[in-house]
Amino acid sequence: MSLTHFDNKGDAHMVDVSDKAVTSRIATAEGHITMAQETFDIIAEGRAKKGDVLSVARLAGIMGAKKTPDLIPLCHPLPVTKVTVDLTLAPDLPGVRILATVKTTGQTGVEMEALTAVSTAALTVYDMAKAVDKAMQIGGIRVTLKDGGKSGRYEA
Repeated sequence: MSLTHFDNKGDAHMVDVSDKAVTSRIATAEGHITMAQETFDIIAEGRAKKGDVLSVARLAGIMGAKKTPDLIPLCHPLPVTKVTVDLTLAPDLPGVRILATVKTTGQTGVEMEALTAVSTAALTVYDMAKAVDKAMQIGGIRVTLKDGGKSGRYEA
């Protein structure tokens, strides 16, 4: 198995997908952000000075998915047909669990868009709460589902 983003000389390049079939594709990614209990309580009770943390982070995640090819140099611009970003308060962390699903009909998958959605949402939670908790930690970001295309289905 070889890395597809390098040519025979070892130079980075964008993969040619022009001969690939247009198929329905979906990817789901997850992650979380942990924080101090006080920070969790502020977010859960809607007392953050910058506003509704989870709603703003959800929108940021959606925007992040749509901007992925602007951020990741070798990603193809894709017609993203659906993005969902769910943020769930998780008292056991304490923190927020993030789940993003991205769909398209195209010639390459949307794993990077799903990962970017989760990352952007987590970074937005951090941004909105950093005034009270600079020690928050983002982690566990991974693809949990990928389906469509010739490589088939992957589930974590």
